[in-house]
Amino acid sequence: MDMTPAQAAALWSGLLILLMVVLAIRVVGARRANRIVIGDGGNAQLILATRVFGNAAEYIPAGIGALAILTLLGMPAWPLHAVGGTLFLGRLIHAAGLSEKKATLARVVGMALTFTALIAAAGMLIVHAFVGGSH
Repeated sequence: MDMTPAQAAALWSGLLILLMVVLAIRVVGARRANRIVIGDGGNAQLILATRVFGNAAEYIPAGIGALAILTLLGMPAWPLHAVGGTLFLGRLIHAAGLSEKKATLARVVGMALTFTALIAAAGMLIVHAFVGGSH
């Protein structure tokens, strides 16, 4: 199925938002399981769940913003799929790796994919600022 650029941006933005919701639900679950309403209570499970969500919240909004601006600039669908898919995969792998207490290869791979997606998006935005046509 061929997607328009807006559909591609919508797909990856929607999946990234759903990932954040899943991670937020894990925080809520850890709060309920440990009966902690405010803060982390020094509970390792809640600290970890909160950090996994927080890490996603630090990177996903920039990616969604970049997808939106690239779409508005008239970028074709394929670079939006490349950025969105790479970012989603990176965040998914990183969340799985960060869910363990020790350093993992998944964390490294996830961050590498995340940085690749964000740097590619930033590069496209900057290049378009100087050489992009009017739309």
